Amino acid sequence: MQVNRIGRDIGVLADHQEVPGIGFVPVNAFVLHAAEPVVIDTGLPGAGFLDALGSVLDPEDVEWIWITHPDRDHTGALRALLAAAPRARLVTTFLGMGIMSMDGPLPMDRVYVLNPGQSLDVGDRRITAFRPPLFDNPATTGCYDERTGACFSSDCFGAPMPTAEFATCTDAGCLDPAELRERQLLWATADSPWVHTVDRGRYLGTLAELRSLDPALILGTHLPPAAGRTAEFLATIAAAPGADPFVGPDQAALEQLLAGFEPVP
Repeated sequence: MQVNRIGRDIGVLADHQEVPGIGFVPVNAFVLHAAEPVVIDTGLPGAGFLDALGSVLDPEDVEWIWITHPDRDHTGALRALLAAAPRARLVTTFLGMGIMSMDGPLPMDRVYVLNPGQSLDVGDRRITAFRPPLFDNPATTGCYDERTGACFSSDCFGAPMPTAEFATCTDAGCLDPAELRERQLLWATADSPWVHTVDRGRYLGTLAELRSLDPALILGTHLPPAAGRTAEFLATIAAAPGADPFVGPDQAALEQLLAGFEPVP
């Protein structure tokens, strides 16, 4: 896991997951260094998250844990962080709370239920929940920090990258814009396949909220940080309903792909 810093207010805990046939998917979590510090998502399952977090913030100082949605690549270290951050409250939706409870009871006195359109006061700023235009889980809420102009967009705008180095780079500009657009459309059609079935006019209407916010910085779970590219990215996902549907490899193709891997010693 690589730890990057964006100004004084934001830390990026950058990880990745290789997906055969797709690429290297960035898996980011974030630290918002507000007066009441906020951790946004908790990474992949496995060791390393708390150590990475501890390099930028003492886990005991965490006041809020915002889970953008309860998939395993967003909740990997959630239980460990709840134990290490005894004052922290868990921000999610009612549905998100229910889904996460399937892995075991949550400390209900520490859950804070917040719906899209509602805001959370974290001492020196307000962060506002919104529903990203693209998502793969019905409990998804991104958030917008009015002080930095940062939009934490969850799965929306994601892109599998060609290498692990690209997946953990500090700026999405590390990749050629045309290739990035192609990879974002691949992600959009794979992660949100419902986009091919929507009423296009109503779908385009869901982009209006982000267009009006015009965030200075897009911080997606599955994309390197991107500054000043909101209009470009919205234009990309506006094309998703008409993009080629994603078709994954079948068993024969998977076996052929795996045959090319080096044997594990």
